[in-house]
Amino acid sequence: MVFMPIVEKYRSKVQEVVLGATRAQGGTRDFTVTVGGEAALPFLHYEGQIPHRPLIGMEIWDTAPADWPACFAPYFADSFRDPAVWAQRCVSGYGADLVVLHLKSADPDLLDTSPEHCAAVVSKVLNAVGCPLVVLGCGKPEKDNLVLPAVAEAAAGENLLLGLAEQNNYKSLTAAAIVYKHTLIAQSPIDINICKQLNILITEMNLPAGRIVIDPTTAALGYGLEYGYSIMERVRIGALQGDAMLSMPMIGNIGAEVWRTREATAPAEENPGWGEQHDRGILWEATTAAALLQAGLDIVVLRHPEAVRLIRQNITELMGGRGV
Repeated sequence: MVFMPIVEKYRSKVQEVVLGATRAQGGTRDFTVTVGGEAALPFLHYEGQIPHRPLIGMEIWDTAPADWPACFAPYFADSFRDPAVWAQRCVSGYGADLVVLHLKSADPDLLDTSPEHCAAVVSKVLNAVGCPLVVLGCGKPEKDNLVLPAVAEAAAGENLLLGLAEQNNYKSLTAAAIVYKHTLIAQSPIDINICKQLNILITEMNLPAGRIVIDPTTAALGYGLEYGYSIMERVRIGALQGDAMLSMPMIGNIGAEVWRTREATAPAEENPGWGEQHDRGILWEATTAAALLQAGLDIVVLRHPEAVRLIRQNITELMGGRGV
């Protein structure tokens, strides 16, 4: 029996967003990448054009993580204390499309490093790799309001993907993105109405919609994945139906969510039936990423190189040679 799919055509598509800037564009990147542009639901190539494959970002920190499981040590132990070396390992060793630098050291409860220190780290990583760079703050709004504008200024013209801009903490980040020519991550707490309202507020400050990437907030497998999936799916359907304030590409910070769950980190001795922690954690991360790619993520941010390998293979198969 021949499979005859029911083809649904949509009246709109997802915005295309360019990340990074080459020297000719005022930056120093070796290349830029483009996300978005889909005119169909994820990987339904027979319904519409999907011009760009989803990208894989690898997460690095500006300080050595103290709480990552031992299964990361064989891959990164010699680079944890130097974010530039760590970034190079992700790109040249494990094929990351993007480096996602998390400025954890700025956290007042950790090292409370200065905005100037964080800006210098970003500059060092930019000098170490040629791919576009994603820069995330420490997650404490008051400190991020000091750190991220300083980073934006130090990397002026590089078109960083800068975040996170939230409903109660978007003005300073949006202003910095406008002045220093960066793109912004708009994060909402698994709520499509807040997601849309935040994008409205940001565009009203005159940052173009084509310089916004949505983070609808990610949940790990077993920890609300279904709810997060449904919100992402609604965002993507809204974009295809013509809602301009839901039409931006989406990013998911999957590694950070997965590797704080007990199922991914608990040693096998605690639950022998769960299997070895190394394999289990990798599969927990890869399974979460594979599911949320089907919900419409354009950028998946991962930690473990083996999860990266599995997801790259999954994306290649789903794209079937299409996309760039």
